[in-house]
Amino acid sequence: MLVSAEEMLIKARDGHYGVPQFNINNLEWTKAILNACEEMKSPVILGVSMGAGKYMTGFKTVSAMVKAMVDSLGITVPVCLHLDHGTYDGAKACIEAGFSSIMFDGSSLPIDENIAKTTELVSIAKEKGISVEAEVGAIGGEEDGVVGMGECADPDQCAKIASLGVTMLAAGIGNIHGVYPENWPGLRFDVLEAVRAKTGNIPLVLHGGSGIPDDQVRKAISMGVAKVNVNTELQLSFAKATREYIEAGKDKIGKGYDPRKLLLPGYNAMIETCKDRIRCFGSDGKA
Repeated sequence: MLVSAEEMLIKARDGHYGVPQFNINNLEWTKAILNACEEMKSPVILGVSMGAGKYMTGFKTVSAMVKAMVDSLGITVPVCLHLDHGTYDGAKACIEAGFSSIMFDGSSLPIDENIAKTTELVSIAKEKGISVEAEVGAIGGEEDGVVGMGECADPDQCAKIASLGVTMLAAGIGNIHGVYPENWPGLRFDVLEAVRAKTGNIPLVLHGGSGIPDDQVRKAISMGVAKVNVNTELQLSFAKATREYIEAGKDKIGKGYDPRKLLLPGYNAMIETCKDRIRCFGSDGKA
């Protein structure tokens, strides 16, 4: 059974650890993440971007696959299915599809429009027991063709959005999506501290968790971040293991071309990456 993110994030906030959001892109991604989190006894949020949802033929398909897989694998840890960086229409579609959490990314909209649409979605979601994430301040890098330069959130705007009844808040603090450049200056902890001061105890979300130095991630968690998003790191580990398998010619040995064999090294690599991140975030044994 899928659950809202609310309870797991409150526990993480109060326990000073981070719940991982691992984005899923297909069956292998979902299976690897669920098995890793079950082994580590970590709660998990499965993130689905608008693009990934479309790739997997729609949010109804994603919801059905995840629910069936949780049941078939005998997963006992809390699992939340969450729309990542969703549009207004995408958020509504995910509510209808049976997601247990949504993110409405209105960070590119005028603050008044962001507030109005967030307010409506919070009202709809709360009636169904679905958690809601909102964002203030664009996250750097590229996400489904939307490019942000890592602007830092305005703490006063964060306070306005937090007051609308959202479950969690993503505030830009210099973090970016994708691979971090060598000259990246690091997280803006002064901004994080100001946001925390204005928003009280609302669980905060750190996007672009792949590639941020572990010490900075842990410091952000100690300052109120309860959810850390990871996507690129899994993609890179999957690609590396798959490349090594093919470059070694293993796909030409016997039935090494069978996709179940071809994708297995990448699948195993993702499990190890998930376990490593879970240890870093401190969520192991928390389910």
